Amino acid sequence: MSAMLSLRNGQSAPLASVPVVAPPEFRQAVLRAATSGGRLASFFGRNLPSGRAGLMAVLAHDRQGSLSLLATEPGESYPALTAECPQAHLFEREIFEQFGVMPAGHPWLKPVRFPPRAGRACGMTEYFQVAGEEVHEVAVGPVHAGVIEPGHFRFQCHGENVLHLEISLGYQHRGVERALMGGPEKRSIHYAQTLAGDSSVGHAWAYCQALEALGGGEAPPRAAALRGVALELERIANHIGDLGALAGDVGFLPTQAYCGRLRGDALNLTAMLCGNRFGRNFLGPGAVAFDVDAKLSDEMRRRLEALGRDAASAVDLLWDSPSVTGRFEEAGKVSLEDCRRLGLVGPVARACGTNQDVRRDLPFGIYRYAMIPVSSWHAGDVFGRAQVRWLEAQRSMQFVRELLESLPGGAVRGEFRGPKPEHVAVSLVEGWRGEICHVAISDARGRFSAYKITDPSFHNWFGLAMALRGQPISDFPLCNKSFNLSYCGHDL
Repeated sequence: MSAMLSLRNGQSAPLASVPVVAPPEFRQAVLRAATSGGRLASFFGRNLPSGRAGLMAVLAHDRQGSLSLLATEPGESYPALTAECPQAHLFEREIFEQFGVMPAGHPWLKPVRFPPRAGRACGMTEYFQVAGEEVHEVAVGPVHAGVIEPGHFRFQCHGENVLHLEISLGYQHRGVERALMGGPEKRSIHYAQTLAGDSSVGHAWAYCQALEALGGGEAPPRAAALRGVALELERIANHIGDLGALAGDVGFLPTQAYCGRLRGDALNLTAMLCGNRFGRNFLGPGAVAFDVDAKLSDEMRRRLEALGRDAASAVDLLWDSPSVTGRFEEAGKVSLEDCRRLGLVGPVARACGTNQDVRRDLPFGIYRYAMIPVSSWHAGDVFGRAQVRWLEAQRSMQFVRELLESLPGGAVRGEFRGPKPEHVAVSLVEGWRGEICHVAISDARGRFSAYKITDPSFHNWFGLAMALRGQPISDFPLCNKSFNLSYCGHDL
């Protein structure tokens, strides 16, 4: 097996230390790592000084708590990974779309984001079709009835039964990675924290950690703890909001209304922390922008206690209602085998029976010193995804209370130096949807020559397609909400 560069989460290394091997050797090494417990956290192309495209793979090894990097220079094509490693399929489609490098043997090279230079309008492509008597197609979106992001869904159905769902995105593509090139600059962190608006803290932290790794800096202990408070409040707000939305999708209005209000209470706690309900502008390289005094800490803990009691009352209504659990159970199942083959992450993966969580496996920041138990389920259905959200919300509330009770002393701003030249850094954060991965590469001037972002939704959208197979099409809204993936986080 080819030797790979081994890193810890939030660590950098000279770019020259990443092994560059021939494409066949690269393929075998990545496949071997992916089939022996590794996960493809990121796989991307970048422009080399020679003018050609290079490829780099980042694999996460949860059991070992390490990351490994390997690169290749493929020329015009290379042997595709997807047939033997399905978790690579969307990465390889993206590489082909962005750089024109052909993954030879890839089964379905469809567009990912429809960049303008491709010469086609967004969504205009060939779609998979199932032939047969009484088989029909249902197309939904990209414009939907609600005020939601655009995405196009095509269902191949036999009667009410879904045989295949194809998901076409790209309508929210803004070119964020391209905008980050040549940074860091004042706007860079604003691009990062608006990648997916409901994951502002998660993406801002991933960006800051990448920059700190490149520059050799680190947030002081008090700032690290306050970052943890902000990230867990983001998780609490979104999980409670999702539980309410799931209740609404099966017509159970008491929990829907109650959780909608409670989500607002959680967002207001973040506003108390930094003045913004979504945590915008709270994190910066080597720092957080605001401190918490004893009076504010006491008030936040008091409100968090009340939030926990009210949330328990609202969510217990779900579990005590057979009409709700009957709709949740067995709906939208994803097997543990499919979960692992597709490389699913976050609560979606943990609901299938995996036990992976970046906070424990590849710890960062405060999680190197304080642990949250990993919440998992076994069924892989809507009920399991709801259960994992509730377990995580409860444990996050307890974690935040403990952090606020015992904040480390000292400053909230540390020393930060600019990025070192010609280095690569990998930064993973467990956002509320799952693993967020930022890979930053600096050039000879210490500026970003490449910046790759992988939102958890990029891993998980195909999991939603698998969850609909064999399900009645009427279950789509419920399954879709149980995943609650980001369109703009995928589209970047």
